Amino acid sequence: MAVRRIVLNIATENIKAAQHFYGEILGLEVLMDQTWICTYGTDNKMRVQISFATEGGSGTPVPDISIEVDDVDGIHVKMKDAGFPITYGPANEPWGVRRFYVKDPFGKTVNILSHSS
Repeated sequence: MAVRRIVLNIATENIKAAQHFYGEILGLEVLMDQTWICTYGTDNKMRVQISFATEGGSGTPVPDISIEVDDVDGIHVKMKDAGFPITYGPANEPWGVRRFYVKDPFGKTVNILSHSS
């Protein structure tokens, strides 16, 4: 037996609110839209990971979601310009990532990160 996929589900009455944050800014594609559920993602092969934590590192709260991107600073500017609340960073962390926390339209804390080269 092997795990084939892990899907994060966020309860909301406003599914369309995900489009700007996850679709337009982060560039995820709509993979499925059944009106009552809309799934965003990518065709890229990604590693499956689940983290369990007592804190988010550097004394921050544990984020709800972590999303690795190729341009943290570019995404930071887009999120800030769009009015999404930045709650931490951007910061270069001692474990080799650059990241910031932002609140998505559903109040979830999203850790946007990139590994240092």
